[in-house]
This record gives sequence, C-alpha cells and structure tokens, in this order.
Amino acid sequence: MKLKRLALFLLLTISFNSFAQKDGYWDKERATTKEIIVSARDRITIKTEDLPVGTTEIVYRITLLDENQQMANSLVSVLKSIPDPTGVSQGSAGAVFLMSKISGDDTCTYALFTSADNAKKYIEDGKTDKACYAQEEPLSKDAKRLSLDKSTCLGQNVSTIWFGFHSKNWLLNQKVVLEVVPWVDTKLNRGWNQDNKNEIISLCKTSTMAQKMANSDDFCVCILDKIIKQYRYTEFQKLLPIEKNKVYKDFGNACYKDADISKNVFSDLRNQASVLIKQQKYNEAIPKLNTIISEGKAIALDYSSIGYCYILTKQYEKALKFLQEGEKLDNTELLVKLNLAHLYLVSNNYGDAKTIYKKYQDQNVTDSISWKDKTKSDFTIFQKAGLPSKDFEKVLKLYN
Repeated sequence: MKLKRLALFLLLTISFNSFAQKDGYWDKERATTKEIIVSARDRITIKTEDLPVGTTEIVYRITLLDENQQMANSLVSVLKSIPDPTGVSQGSAGAVFLMSKISGDDTCTYALFTSADNAKKYIEDGKTDKACYAQEEPLSKDAKRLSLDKSTCLGQNVSTIWFGFHSKNWLLNQKVVLEVVPWVDTKLNRGWNQDNKNEIISLCKTSTMAQKMANSDDFCVCILDKIIKQYRYTEFQKLLPIEKNKVYKDFGNACYKDADISKNVFSDLRNQASVLIKQQKYNEAIPKLNTIISEGKAIALDYSSIGYCYILTKQYEKALKFLQEGEKLDNTELLVKLNLAHLYLVSNNYGDAKTIYKKYQDQNVTDSISWKDKTKSDFTIFQKAGLPSKDFEKVLKLYN
C-alpha cells in the first residue's frame, strides 16, 4: 500500500513539473491556515490573510475533521510539487486531499464574499445572493482553484476574501480547517495593473515630446517600461511631483534617442512639416524642421525645406545659413541648389542666381519633377507671397 502511494505521489510530482510554468510563485508566507470549531447548525465566517499585490489565482482546501484529528500535510507542502496554477486545473485538484486524514460524516456548505458587510449578512440570514461563489451541496472536503483575473466578482483588486460556513451537523460541534494559498504574478507583484499603466500612458501623451509626434504610442510605452523596471507602483506614487517630472524627463530623453523611436519621431516631424508647407503655414513648419536639425538627425532635404520656409518668410540670412549647410551635407541635392538660386534671386543677386539656374536647367529635382517645372511653380508661390519678382521672367527666358 505504501509503495502504491509513493508511486502515485511521484507520478503526480513529475506530471506537475512537466506543465508550462507561469512567471510567479506560491506565496507561502501569506497563506491562510485556520482551524475553527463550528457549533451545531451554526454559521461562521473566516477571513483570509491579506492577499499580496499581484495575486492572480488562489487555491483553497476545506477539510472537516473530528475534534481530535490533525492534518497530515498542509496545502502549502502539497503545492510545492505543483509549479503553477495550471497544474491544479489539469487534473490535480484531487491531489490536495492525498495526504489528508478524513473521518466521520460531518458536512457543511460554504460561500465566498469580498466584503465584511456581505459576510456579516450571511451569518444573519444564510443567504448567498451576494456571494462570489456558493457551494450549496453539503460536503466534508473540497478544493478549488480560483482565477481572480478572470472573475468579475473577485478581481485582482480584492485584497481579502471571507469564507462563510454553515454546519450541517444538527447535534455536535465540528472542526473546519481552511487553507488558502495565493499565486503571485511576478510582474503584477510590482503593483502595475492595467489602470496604473494607463495612468502613466495618459500623462505621457500630454508631454511636450509626445505632442511632437503623430503617433506617440511607442514612445510612451518605452517610458512606461522604464518606470516599471525602476519602481514598484507604490514607490513611484510616493515620489514628489518634482521628482516624477524628472523621471519623465530623464526616461523621455532616453526613449527619444532610441534608434527605432527616433526614426519614427523625425519621420513624423518631416511629414508634419511637409503638410504645413503645402498649406503655406511656413512659420509653423520651421520649428518642426528646426527640431530635426538641432537633434542632429537632419538630411539635406530638411535643410532645403527650412531654407524654402525662410525664403517665403523673408528671413534671407537664415535661409542662406541653412541652405549652405545642406549643400555641405549633400552637394548633389538639386532642391538645395534650386532654393539657393531662389534666395539669390529674391535678395537681388541675379548674377549668382543665373549661374545656378542655367547649370541645372536640364535636370530633374526629383524622379518625376523637372528643374524647370519646379522653378515655375515656385515662382507662382513667390508672387502670391509678395516676394520681389522683377527678375522672374528673365529666369524663365533663360530656359528658352
């Protein structure tokens, strides 16, 4: 008999450890183990120990014993061989009874509550309509796994559970043993539930950096990940507002420099600037292009675009500075050359402008737009903007 029991125990142990393990642990330090004598036909409630932050599952065992009978093995010791809650759900619920000594015919019904008021009401009237779970059929033992994150009644925010018991022994007292062991998710144990995460994301979305981006999701998730890694939620909440601001700023700068995020950020800024230029909102496009340049992420076309904006806002010295920088960066970018020619023309330097216009007149500035067509369309925009136009016709005659 002993050999069979040993073989069964080893088989269960091997099968439990073969299941895919979740990232967490059975918290034996905050397990509940309570023995209470219930008077005949009486109702009582037992409050669990406070569940640790990050509890996603609980396994409980209820055992009715004769008055002098003792449990052979605790629930914690049995769960040592079960790597995670999936083991309990995959046929091992009965295993929590293996080492229990049960005798007698005592039975009870029970129910689970999440508030002291509902538990107190149960003692008064025995009703279970406010219970999260009710076992109406009398029994002498039971064991179950409850998933808090899948329960609309319990939920991960529940920190305490009340077990209500109703003795079905009409004559004698009975001893109820309640054991509850929480499964703690390692990540959630840091206190970062969905609501807390959304709080950080929402704050990030309102930041100056995030508002520069067309889509700031990756940026804000990056900040969130860094905060979660550095702080427990309770630790972060204890920071002073000035300290939180510094955390956002430091992590924001780190995320802003991340290669993939940075690429998306500057791509967004270019697209936003391009749209603004088409809408002739040059003053709004300039800061976006300046951001790209000041961060050291500019390409020659960025210098061309900001030079173009400065021309149309009649800031010729600034236009010259940025267009020359763009020319140094890529001497083959013809949009930079064309805007330089435009700058010389409207700033009364027809000679230098003429040289550039004639040199590149037979080339394309892009794969589909010719130098001549771009010149003509730019001149139309310049005239509407009120730029000096006395030499526009002279340039167009050069092309003939």
